[in-house]
Amino acid sequence: MSATDEPWPVPEPLLPKRKKPGRPPAWTRRQRIDGIRFRARTGIPWRDMPERYGPWMRAHDLFSRQHRDGTWHRVLSALQGLRRAQGLGRVCGRQRPRRCDQPPPAGNGRTG
Repeated sequence: MSATDEPWPVPEPLLPKRKKPGRPPAWTRRQRIDGIRFRARTGIPWRDMPERYGPWMRAHDLFSRQHRDGTWHRVLSALQGLRRAQGLGRVCGRQRPRRCDQPPPAGNGRTG
């Protein structure tokens, strides 16, 4: 599942610009970010990430660098602000969608 065109323009200005000149990358940044989103949503190990998102090492490296420099915090904050402005509730930093003002599920949160 890739990012739809609706939410993509919001984080684009928040992402660091590519600094290295030269040959364009074989895998687009969007493919790698979609891979990071897929991993966050499914909880799979990095090594099990599907090949359509590029090599798992590249996605992991991108995630690690952008986590350290605060990029993901800025993106989450921007998306939360957008949703609040639209009156849709907050975006939780969680894998499963749930409004943050709702109580957590009973038990350990697992189903099945």
